[in-house]
Amino acid sequence: MSYSILIVDDSAVIRHSLRSCLEQYPDWRVCGEAEDGRAAVEKVKELHPDGVILDLQMPVMDGLAAARQITVIAPKTAMVMFTMHSDGQLLKAARAVGIQDVVSKSEGVADHLLASLRNACHNLSEQKSS
Repeated sequence: MSYSILIVDDSAVIRHSLRSCLEQYPDWRVCGEAEDGRAAVEKVKELHPDGVILDLQMPVMDGLAAARQITVIAPKTAMVMFTMHSDGQLLKAARAVGIQDVVSKSEGVADHLLASLRNACHNLSEQKSS
C-alpha cells in the first residue's frame, strides 16, 4: 500500500530534505508541500493526503493550530509533528489536537520520522476500513 504525504514546514530546505528522504521508499508518495499552517489546511482540503508532516513553529498559523483544523476537516488523516522543540508537554498538546506523534528534528531523524509516519498512517487506515 502506498501512502500520500503532505509536507508542511516554513523551511524550503527541510521540505526538500523530507521529500528526498520519503521518495526513496515506494510506499510513500509526496502529494504536496506547504510553507505554513493555513496553506496546509487548504492543501489537505485539496489533496486529501493519508498523512501530514507538520512543523510546530511557522508563520501565519503554527502546527498545532493547523492540526486542530485538519482534525475537523479530515479526521482520518494521520499527522506527525516534526520539530526542534520536542518534550512531554508538547506531545500532550499535540495528541490533544489529533497529532499521533512528535519527532525531534535532532534525533535519528529519518528512521524515527518514517517509523512514526508509518505507524500513524497504518493505524488510521485500519480505522478507515473498520
